[in-house]
Amino acid sequence: MNLPFIYDRTIHFCDTDAAGVVYFANGLSICHEAYEASLAASGIELQSFFRGGAIAVPITHASIDFFKPMICGDRIAVSLVKTLLSPDSFQIEYQLFFDLESGEKKAIAKALTKHVCINPITRKRFNLPQDILEWLTI
Repeated sequence: MNLPFIYDRTIHFCDTDAAGVVYFANGLSICHEAYEASLAASGIELQSFFRGGAIAVPITHASIDFFKPMICGDRIAVSLVKTLLSPDSFQIEYQLFFDLESGEKKAIAKALTKHVCINPITRKRFNLPQDILEWLTI
């Protein structure tokens, strides 16, 4: 099992809705930021990965559950755990939490994304490339 990747972030005003809390879709956007940071930290070049080429890795499922509100200025951490599901797919489980001064973590939300590797021209499933398989084991 790989170790969780931790992404630290501050909640910005643009993340919030008219009620002053993180807008639900922005919760998933924050998770995607953590995904991108994890890829970059493992040495995957983001411009070529997301530009498209021999493969594409679209998200086929996304869900998020909120336990506490997040407001502008909150410091949060996003923990992500990656799991290989098949030769052409993986999922990422996200835990969002506050790091309290006591060292305790307070759960804010959890999310899940599922990804599948495809050939961008034929749109048919394609085995994950070696660099993504290595990233999944880090």
